[in-house]
Formats: sequence, structure tokens, C-alpha cells
Amino acid sequence: MDGGPLDAPESNRKLGLFRATLVGVGAIVGGGVLALAGTAFASAGLAAILAFVLNGVIAFATARSFAVMTRAYPQSGGSYVFAKMILSVRSAFAVGWMVWFAGIVAGVLYALGFAVYALIIAREAFLLAGTEPPAWLAFNTTVLALAASATCFYTLLLLRRAAGGGTLESVGKVVVFLMIIGFGIWAALAADTPGPQPSPFFHGGAAGLLEAMGFTFIAVQGFGLIPAVSGEIRDARRTVPRAMYLALAIALAIYIPLLVVVVLAGISEGESVVSMGERHRDDLIVVAARNFLGAPGFWLVAVAALLSMLSALQANLFVASRIAQKMAQDRMLPWGLAKLNQERGIPAGGVLASAVLLLAILPVMSDVASAGAAAGLIFLVTYALVHWTEFLARRRGTVEGRLRLNVLPVLGGLACVGLAVFQGVVVPQAGVITVVWMAIGVGIYVTLFARRAEALDAADVARNPLRSQARGENPLVLLPIANPASANALVSVAHALTPPMVGRVLLLFVIRKPDLEGTAEALNGTREVLGQTLEAALGQALYPEALTTVAADPWAEIARVARTRDCQSLLLGMSKLTETEHGEHLETLMSSVDADVVVLRAQPEWQVASAKTILVPVGGGGVQDELRARMLGSLSREAQREVIYLRVIDTDVSDPDALKIEEELERVAMSEAPGFGRVRIIRSNNAIEQVAKQCEQADLTIIGVQRIGKSKETLRPLRHADRAENHPRGNADQPAGVAWPSRPCRAHWPSANARRAGSPPVLHRLEADATAGPGNGKR
Repeated sequence: MDGGPLDAPESNRKLGLFRATLVGVGAIVGGGVLALAGTAFASAGLAAILAFVLNGVIAFATARSFAVMTRAYPQSGGSYVFAKMILSVRSAFAVGWMVWFAGIVAGVLYALGFAVYALIIAREAFLLAGTEPPAWLAFNTTVLALAASATCFYTLLLLRRAAGGGTLESVGKVVVFLMIIGFGIWAALAADTPGPQPSPFFHGGAAGLLEAMGFTFIAVQGFGLIPAVSGEIRDARRTVPRAMYLALAIALAIYIPLLVVVVLAGISEGESVVSMGERHRDDLIVVAARNFLGAPGFWLVAVAALLSMLSALQANLFVASRIAQKMAQDRMLPWGLAKLNQERGIPAGGVLASAVLLLAILPVMSDVASAGAAAGLIFLVTYALVHWTEFLARRRGTVEGRLRLNVLPVLGGLACVGLAVFQGVVVPQAGVITVVWMAIGVGIYVTLFARRAEALDAADVARNPLRSQARGENPLVLLPIANPASANALVSVAHALTPPMVGRVLLLFVIRKPDLEGTAEALNGTREVLGQTLEAALGQALYPEALTTVAADPWAEIARVARTRDCQSLLLGMSKLTETEHGEHLETLMSSVDADVVVLRAQPEWQVASAKTILVPVGGGGVQDELRARMLGSLSREAQREVIYLRVIDTDVSDPDALKIEEELERVAMSEAPGFGRVRIIRSNNAIEQVAKQCEQADLTIIGVQRIGKSKETLRPLRHADRAENHPRGNADQPAGVAWPSRPCRAHWPSANARRAGSPPVLHRLEADATAGPGNGKR
């Protein structure tokens, strides 16, 4: 999907192919195989080597799906961004929440791995010095303290400079591993001692092989971190796929020969690969290297282990911070996590939040194997979703490729899901950890972030019709027409609400079921309305569908058609908006349809194109609104607008509080109307009067109203108050209004004593909305 705002270049693209590859190499090479090789051999015997090969096949298949999606969406976030583009904002949060946690858990694994190998080196140093190692080296608190120290060190490092996998550590460990493999091959060829005890290739059978794959998948998963930082990679469409394939190739070119060398030359005499794996789950490679190289072998592996664990820890912290930053930008995490350090361009909040979570999880997950299993399971689930998003993107035509290749993402996704399910059963702790984290995420999202995230997403989708296509949406706007005089205005609003290429408009003409004598007159009237409406639509380059029905109750018929056609929006035109004439009908309608109900009041000649200035009065807590965001996004798609977010505050509000209100409103404007929204703060003790004055200077006003639905949920639908009939400027350039109730809700209508004497009816409507809604911050 080339061009457009979806793939606009992001700032700070500093990483080339070499450094992008090192992000993957830093996360993949060494840490997983050193920490989990013993566990793999204990579970599967010699088939552990096959487990690594099969994991490599799954990884390459997944990397291909990542490559396809990254070419379409070269933004930081990886699988999180793919879910946001192809699935939904809620799915995106779930994926981002999981990926963020997976990076943190992987960081726990490598921090613990560093601590384990550091203590192994410390014990060896004491023995070389002729001193008995102190008892505290075996304490679990020592392991946790070392792991926490390494985490804090790299947190400070990432706060000072943007780096992925640590250039020195990554290059150094590759060189050391190649040396170990070379010396191991030489030792195996020169050996004249009896070999290890024979062991069946498939120790544990198919279950053992799958268990080994599940434990060790994290040893190859680091390639997925590269797309997560696409926004910092130059020419991401070309560089990210190449970097992923290179990182995987380097990892497997080291892993497979290393494991073969361990089997051929590193197993202790009289032991089998299974028994040795069971005794040395965390340090099998170290023991094997000592067996075929003596003390130099130990020190080579020890150095490689420390470099591997540290570079992987840094890479996972780096990527986790960028996932947190991206989610915060989309209002799915606190805004502070997205703020960049002005000097270094580093998301300090994302780095600190990721590090704090890692430190909090360390004591809970102090077992290296469990940490590896949990991280591997979560990554497998998210990788399955990457395959799924590629499959859907191909079906919807939003990525390039031949349709027959759909079989590859299907097979890759099934492999990831199957392995994840098996892993959750074999290692229940991994499954429990994943479920608990997701439950926490759901609670946080629903209570804190859903409203803002969905409003921002709605505005973005409305501005970018390709987002609707990518999600497979085909939104339908239902436009009932009764008065041909209102056709022009209604059609112009329907046109604005309809995404190009994927949106549809359905004109509905309801003939009230007449007596036999009135049939001809009713048909003639319908033909006149149909003709004038179609003429207005074609004149605005809108090509709608049309439906004519006969019903005794037009309101019930409108609701029926809206339900059966699964309409996203229902647009109504009304010359009056009063409780006595329309209140009961609107209440019934809104309670019986699951669609955005838009009520337009405007002069016949008014068109939405004339609405250059849009006023948005907002009030107290929760000023973001999905319906308003979608409306503003639709309006900004087809013409340049100026959106003014108005907040009326009491005169006794302190300056610091007023500044906080202004900053919050500026974030709302940046989300809903980026580049064309501005903030206006007015001090007054009469919010209604100030809103009314500001409306006179606007072409369109959007006012939110608090409503309570039948299910007692608190909803905040939008109201566009129309004052066209009574505006002093006359009929030619009058401001218009649209009332936009949300999903099923119980309408609140102003009582007679709530109206000011002598005020025109429409102004009463505006005042009632301002009083009931956020205009004064009341609920």
C-alpha cells in the first residue's frame, strides 16, 4: 500500500541494514541456546537438534509474513501495527499488550541467564584462586540482584542513546561462537576416547520433540523485534525483510553446528546427551566446552554467554520501550510513555516503564526455563496473529502478492498456534502467566484507555479510507428522504460520511401505507422526491443505491431497514427538533438500531462543503469521543477545515488548573484534528451564553450530550446544534447543526421550565444540550 499517511516516513530513521540486523542478532544469537540447550536435550534427546531446525523453518515462514506486512506498513510496532491496520483497535491493544509483555519476559530470561553465568564465572574464579566459593553465590537473592543490576545498567544506557542489540556485544559473541564451533570440530575429529552413551534419537517421542520446540522457540524469535522498530530503520520496506532473514540465517548457522559439536565432542564419558542435559539444564554448553577444550573452552563459552545475555537483554528492553511508545501514541497506554527526549529522541517513559515491569516480574519468574517457555508461548501467539493479518490483507487486496500464496500464512499460523497450545499444556505456568497478563490488560484497557484509543482510531480510519478497506469494512449510510427540499444538505453530509471506494449510501423512501384512494398521490410524491434526491446526489458525484418501501409507521420502517442492512450510520433531516413532535420517535429509533444516528438541521441550500469553521464545545472528564472523532475525520478528508475546541471554565479556576485543561484539550485536538484543530479557553460563569456566542461565528457546531441507555451505561453521544433558522446573518451563510446520538440510549429532552423566555426553539435545543452534556462538566 504505497503512499498516503499510513506509511509516511517516521522521524529518527537512523538504523541501516547492519544495525537493523544486529537488533535481531542481539536478540537471537546465543542467549536462548545457552540458557535452554540443556532443557531441550533433556526433553528430546538428539532430536533437540531437529527441534531447532523446525523452529527455524517456522521462524522463516513467520519472517516472510512479517516482510509482507512491513512492506505495506513500515512503522514501528510490528505485529501491533499490523493488528491495528487489519483487525481492530481492541485487537491491536491485545496484540501490543502481549508483545510488550513478551519482550519484558524475554528480558527476564536474559537477565536471569546473565546472572546464572556470572555466578558460574565467579565460582570458577574462586576455585582458580584456591578458595572455596562462598555460600552466598548459591543464593537465589544473589541471582536476582545480579539480574536487576544488569537491567538497571542497560536501562540507563538506553536512556542515553538509541541502540538495539549492542554492536560490540553482538559482533563479539558471533566471533566467539565461531571460535567455539571451530575448536569443537577440531576436537571431535581428533578424539580417540570412547564416546558418550548411545541415546535414541527421538527420546520422548513426538511429545518430547514438541516440548523441546516450545522451550527453545524463543532462541529464534528475536527476528520479530526488527519490524517492531521499523520506524527507526532507513528504507524499512527493503531493509527490514533483509535484516530479518540475515539475522535468522546467522543464528541457525551458529546453532546447528554448535549443537552437533556438543553431541560429538562435549558429552562427558559415560553419560548420554539426555542425562547430561538433565544434570546441566542451564549450563550444558559450558560443561560441553570444558570437556573438549578444557579451561579455555570454559572461558570462551563464559564470555560468549555474558555477551549473548547482555545483548539480548538490551535488544528486548529496546524493543519493549518502542512498543510502549507506539501504544501510548495511540492512547492505549499513558501519554507520558510516548514523550521523546528532545535532545536524544528517546522515549524515556517507555524505557522506564518496561524496565520497572521487568524488575517487578524478576522475583515472580526466577526459573530460566519457565521464563523461556512463557516468552516463547506469547511470541508464538502473536506470530500466529501476524500470519492471520497477512492472510486477511491478501484477501482484501491491501498487500501485494499472488492469492495462491495464502497457503503459506495458513500453515505458518497453524504451526504457531499448535506449538503455543502444546506449550501451554506442557508448561502450565507459562499459560497461567499469559492468561493473567491478558486479564490485567483487558481490565486496564476497558477502564482507562478504551474511550481515547477508540476515538483516535475512529478519526484516523475516517481520514484514511484505505484503513476501512484493510479492515474489510464496507460502511453503509442510510439516508431516509421525505422532503426534497432537504436533499442537497443531506446528500452533502452523507457524502462526507462515506469513505471513498468502500462506503455506500442507501436512499430510503418510505410510502406511508395509504387508503386505496391515496395510492396514486403517494406514488407521485415519491417519484418527485426520488428524482430530486438522485439529481442532488449525482450533482455531488455520489452514486447511491435507492430503496422504496411501504409501511404504516415510517419510523419503525427506518429502524427495520437500518437493522437488516447493518448500517453504520443513519442520517435524518428534520426541520424541527422538539420533544413533542420528535422526542418519542427518536427515542424509540435510537433504542432499536445499532448505528450512529445523525440528525441534520440546515437550510435547504446549505452544504457541508461550506462548513469551513467547526466549533466543538467540550467539558469535564472524558472529552474524547469516538463519534465526534469519526465525524471530524470524515469532514477533514474531503476539505480543509478549522476545528475549534472550546472549553468554558469558571472564573475561579486557578491558572495551573487552567493550563492542565488546555494541555489535555490540545492532546484531544492533536488526536482528532491533527494539523487543523486549535484550542480556545474562555473564563466565564455562564457556559451556555458563551457557547451560544461562539456558535454564531461557526459554520457547524458539535456539542456532546450525556445520555443514559436502557442498560444504564453512561454514553456521551454527540450533538450538532443547528441554529440556522434564527441566525442573524440570514439564510445565505447560516451555520448548521447536526444532532448525533450514539447507540441505543434514552433521550433527555428539556422541560418547559428549562427554556429561557423569548428564545427561539433551536437555541433552546442548544442550551439544553449544553446543560445536560459536557459544556459545564456535569454528568
